[in-house]
Amino acid sequence: MTASFHTFGCKLNQYETEALASEFRDQGFSLVSADRSADVYVINTCTVTSKSEQKARRLIRKLSREHPGSLLVVTGCYAQLNAGDLAALGSNVRVVSQEQKASLLQLPGRLQQRDGGSAAFGPGEPERSDPFAYRVDRFSYHSRAFLKVQDGCDYRCAYCRVPLARGRSVSLDPLEAVQRARAIEQRGYGEVVLTGVNLTAYRFGDIELPELLEKILAGTGRLRLRLSSLEPERIKPELTDVLASPRICPHFHSPIQSGSDQVLLRMRRRYRSQRVAQAVQLLRTAKADPFLAADVIVGFPGEGEQEFLATLRLIETLGLSKLHVFPFSPRPGTAAAHPSDPVPERIRDERVHQLLSLSSRLHEAYTDRWVGRRVEVVLERGGSAAGGGWRGLSANYLKVLVEGVPPEAGRAGSLVQAVIEEGGDPCRGRFAE
Repeated sequence: MTASFHTFGCKLNQYETEALASEFRDQGFSLVSADRSADVYVINTCTVTSKSEQKARRLIRKLSREHPGSLLVVTGCYAQLNAGDLAALGSNVRVVSQEQKASLLQLPGRLQQRDGGSAAFGPGEPERSDPFAYRVDRFSYHSRAFLKVQDGCDYRCAYCRVPLARGRSVSLDPLEAVQRARAIEQRGYGEVVLTGVNLTAYRFGDIELPELLEKILAGTGRLRLRLSSLEPERIKPELTDVLASPRICPHFHSPIQSGSDQVLLRMRRRYRSQRVAQAVQLLRTAKADPFLAADVIVGFPGEGEQEFLATLRLIETLGLSKLHVFPFSPRPGTAAAHPSDPVPERIRDERVHQLLSLSSRLHEAYTDRWVGRRVEVVLERGGSAAGGGWRGLSANYLKVLVEGVPPEAGRAGSLVQAVIEEGGDPCRGRFAE
């Protein structure tokens, strides 16, 4: 039997898809690409933006229509909050809630035993709510490994629907986290990305994120650690002291969302612009010239011209490396779902364009600054016959085309040294002993 996987949204969704794909593969399924016919399609959905939901609906409807004899399994945050809407997209669509998500690990075995079809979703389906039941140490779609150590969120930001789908914050036992990281390293991966809905909210008993990082570093050898995202108000000296380790990547991402204190207040964020500046300064004391990326929401209700300019000024002052810009869209069930003072779409889109232009300039300046410098690159895939070399990702998040990689070092997931010879996206570099 064959299975195809489609993922929308965050690294956490990517990790969970990888775990399901690994289970299907181990149970004898062949994994096929998105453009091929399959017996089972698994669609892992996202609810962060209305656009991500729209893309999921379009894909589900298309697959159901083109493959009426296949089983479509839909899960993820959007499926949790709008199960009925998605189930109505096709008679072969089965929606699996967050509570039942772990039971999908048994799905490939049941499908094999029952020769496919909806019979795998019979009455009396046992519910399993362990958010860490998914584990994987051999990845099908990524050359870098992922490790989920946290799920859920206790914040109630005015724009965010994810806590409604994922529930309250929970954390993986640190002993189990170390064991999983060690298994990933033993598989030959050079890097693991620690991920969660709110990674900085990690807490297991008295163990918080800094102590977890120390335990993983002590329990592994050469494995490089990358953190998925850090909330600004949680970036404190006790964390950055650990981030100074040479095995933690000098690449940090933070959802700052706005540079205006008034907008942050309306968003129900737990910090103000001064705290963002302090967090960035702390990260720069931990690492020399780190890659600093940020999420920014544009056009939040009531955002005036001066408030938007405050965001521009803060980003330029901080000298960030890249921006992920999101036009605000009202999300059902959130405090900002029905704004009384929406920003006109034309103005919102103009501001998005301004921030994207700023992001391009900041990224170009950052990559140019690294020309002539040595970086550690995790190899991801071999280059084309014309271009040669390997494509990879440096510790500080530069996409690099590395020339001159010897055959004995050229393996996806391994770490090599390279000197950046030319900036850009990707940069060009040469293998260095």
